Amino acid sequence: MLAIFLKTLPFFAIIGLGYMAGRRGFFNEEATAYLTKFVFYFALSAMLFKFSANLSLGEVLDWQVIWAYLAGTMAVYVVATVVCLLRGEDVPTTAVESQCAVIGNVGFLGIPMLLLLFGEASIGPNMLVLMVDLIVFSSLIVILITGARDGRMSFGILRTIGLGLLRNPMIVSIVLGLGWSAMEWPIPEVANTFLDLLGSAATPGALFAIGASLAGKSAERLSVAGWITFCKLILHPAAVAICALMIFKIDAFSAGVIIAAAALPVAGNVFMLAQHYGVAAQRASTAILISTAISIVTLSLVIGWVQML
Repeated sequence: MLAIFLKTLPFFAIIGLGYMAGRRGFFNEEATAYLTKFVFYFALSAMLFKFSANLSLGEVLDWQVIWAYLAGTMAVYVVATVVCLLRGEDVPTTAVESQCAVIGNVGFLGIPMLLLLFGEASIGPNMLVLMVDLIVFSSLIVILITGARDGRMSFGILRTIGLGLLRNPMIVSIVLGLGWSAMEWPIPEVANTFLDLLGSAATPGALFAIGASLAGKSAERLSVAGWITFCKLILHPAAVAICALMIFKIDAFSAGVIIAAAALPVAGNVFMLAQHYGVAAQRASTAILISTAISIVTLSLVIGWVQML
């Protein structure tokens, strides 16, 4: 377990470095926003394209893995939703809290960390987790918030969701990469070197950006954020583990990857959505801050356990 902790520690050390740079004012909010854009639209997209271009759709697409992750995630989503509604919160606030309870930082933290710890074979299951999060749950929060405000479902909501998916560079890069793979075209050496150089900036850039973004977040409503953190770091991986190992009985390696992905801290894009819609942004911010700090320990424990499967 100590060996796993020492392997994950450099990732969190870079997050800590970004956090200190942000707190000191060396990296302000504007600089963090531009670094995040660079990672999101360029570096991470190059990494995902290269990985997916070297995989066939048959290697990536595993419906048992999808159902196991989706079922476990939906179970926790429902629990978080019920608890929030019982506290008397409205639907938009409930949607944000439930999103925080199940959406981990797969793109910026999960893919580079699990690639190092599990090897390139982890890319396929990780991509499936990312696709479920982006297509199912990122769509769900938009439907719930917009639908609650408008009082009905409309074509405009579906159009917003569709355009959002089409404009998401992670989805676009994965789809383009799989399409390239399906054509069985080799990646030219010059292009391959270009993708390597650009993609290698994704891991340190993403981790530094996570830390710098956390520097601007303050902790409020700690009891609610504590419950959300418990859902994300404990209930979510536990539910996915039950679904993967006991219900759908997928292979141990894929199960380990998606369980580890479920143990990741709350993703920063939940805060961006909450801020965009003006709903519970502060509690999303607090949940991200607390879950990231605690995951330094809990994520190592989960990864250590799944590697013994």
